[in-house]
Amino acid sequence: MTIDWNAFTPYTALAGGALIGLATAVLLLLNGRIAGISGILGGLLFRAPGETAWRLAFTIGLLVGPALWMLVHALPPIHIDAGYPVLVAAGLLVGIGTRYGSGCTSGHGVCGLSRLSPRSLVATLTFMAAGFITVFVVRHLLGA
Repeated sequence: MTIDWNAFTPYTALAGGALIGLATAVLLLLNGRIAGISGILGGLLFRAPGETAWRLAFTIGLLVGPALWMLVHALPPIHIDAGYPVLVAAGLLVGIGTRYGSGCTSGHGVCGLSRLSPRSLVATLTFMAAGFITVFVVRHLLGA
């Protein structure tokens, strides 16, 4: 993936981060739930009684948000230097990792760290280290 640093807009990035923080705080305060995306989607696949409506609303909001943004501003171009088999394998590995780690980057990295959860700190450090090591191996040792 390539990032066009000349098109980086810190104010929209800051606003996006603030909105993510606000959304996670509102979900926790009003619904008593952690905004971990893997857990929210998992709850839709394996239905829990009385949990479907808010999970569906949250998921739809994730999809509608970028669509609304496109009405105001163009989305940045995305270029991924990998084929579909690599993307599918990466997605499966991330899914397996979220199950073993009992959560994902949003659940542990955003919500867990803000609650000062030691378990989330360990999980976040672990998946960040795994990402760093993977990039190093793929780019520098395998030369891809």
